[in-house]
Amino acid sequence: MTPRSKPGGVPDETGFYEALGWSTELDIQETAFLQANGVLLVLWARDKLAADTGVKDDGARWSGITLGHNVASRDEVDSIIEDARRNGADITHEPGETFYGGYAGVFCDPDGHAWEIAHDPGFGLTEDGSIVLP
Repeated sequence: MTPRSKPGGVPDETGFYEALGWSTELDIQETAFLQANGVLLVLWARDKLAADTGVKDDGARWSGITLGHNVASRDEVDSIIEDARRNGADITHEPGETFYGGYAGVFCDPDGHAWEIAHDPGFGLTEDGSIVLP
């Protein structure tokens, strides 16, 4: 599981996490990828995250954070999104091509947390599912 937080003011948040021992592994397209002990934190502007995930950012229920789960294939993305749908999740972004060349879908769980299920061919995965950044 990859916590994926995209608040506004990425440079300020990046410095905060670096001071806590996280290392910036990738910094592209106004997006910072920080890593510590196999956990990946991605920082991106809140408005861009809302648009990317299809989540309505009305300030009432969505916290501005999306949890991400990277998987090995597009078929796995489709399967997990369908499992979520069958179990009552609100699908906010049907699986499809992404701007970064991957494939992803997004749902909100019963508590309102947004989950992006993604396959990114640019990221490797270890046997245990940990992400390997390029």
